[in-house]
Amino acid sequence: MQWIAVATPPYASIDQFDQVMEHIGTEPEGLEARYAGSSEDGLRVVTLWESKAHADRFFAERLGPALAKALGPEPSGAPAVLGIDVARTYTR
Repeated sequence: MQWIAVATPPYASIDQFDQVMEHIGTEPEGLEARYAGSSEDGLRVVTLWESKAHADRFFAERLGPALAKALGPEPSGAPAVLGIDVARTYTR
C-alpha cells in the first residue's frame, strides 16, 4: 500500500532543504514523488512512497546522517511526520 509522509523538517529554509538533499545522494528506493514548499507554519516536505516500509527505512538509515552532515551533529530536532495510508488515488 502506498504511503504519504507530510514532514515538518528541523530547519526553516528551502536552501537548507537543498543542502540536505545534496547529502542524501541518489533517490531512495521506493520514493515515488517529493514536494517541498512553505506554508504559513513553515517548510513542509510531502513524499509519496511505494510503502511505509520504504519510508521507514529511508528515515532510519539515510535522513538522519544527511541532516547531521548538512546541519551539524545536533540539528534542532527530528522531523515531525504525519503518515497517511493511501486508500484512494487520482492522477491526471
